[in-house]
Amino acid sequence: MRNAHAPYSKFRVGSAILLTSGEIFKGCNVENASYGMTNCAERTAIFSAVAQLGPKIEIRAVAVMNDRGVACSPCGACRQVIYEFGPDATVFFEGANGPKQAHITELLPEGFRLQ
Repeated sequence: MRNAHAPYSKFRVGSAILLTSGEIFKGCNVENASYGMTNCAERTAIFSAVAQLGPKIEIRAVAVMNDRGVACSPCGACRQVIYEFGPDATVFFEGANGPKQAHITELLPEGFRLQ
């Protein structure tokens, strides 16, 4: 979260993923003046793991936090990417009433993989 590039929203987000291998990868949100080119912290962490280890990674858990302590679950795009690499992953995030955890299939009931 400290490394986030968030000059437009001023909303800094950090994420860490735990792989089934025990390895941990971190990510932060990276905004862009062309807003559609912004990348979320969760996807940054996942893409980092894929870049270093290849596409056979499997996510066990994902944690997401922000610098404001407000509710912040993964967006829809992140949910699909989490599911792609971790169909049995648990996601930890700040909910409206404090910390929450949910299985990725609770957050993305109809996720799909082309495997």
